[in-house]
Amino acid sequence: MLAVVTSKGQLTLPKGIRERLGLKAGSRLDFSVNEQGWLLARPVTNTALGLAGLLRRPGQAAVSVEAMAEAVEATAAELNTLAGAKPMAQKRKGATKTAGKAVGKAGGRAGRKS
Repeated sequence: MLAVVTSKGQLTLPKGIRERLGLKAGSRLDFSVNEQGWLLARPVTNTALGLAGLLRRPGQAAVSVEAMAEAVEATAAELNTLAGAKPMAQKRKGATKTAGKAVGKAGGRAGRKS
């Protein structure tokens, strides 16, 4: 197969090569030249950029981070139940107490009289 380089340095890959490599418009290629002077090109598919829009379905509403976190927690709880694990205690607002005591500017406890 033959391809011609344009004055802008571009070339069109023959259709058979594009199909064999599964290349579409916007596909990325990584080029290198081996010791024998052969041009090697491989499709770049292992980047996070290639995953953009992969799960999007037209017409489906976006999911909030909070909804995703709730779904993960619910699934983890279900899997733990199936595995026979004891569920973890849920955190309540304000249930955590501050460890230690407040310290004033002079290094002593806040509110201490000199």
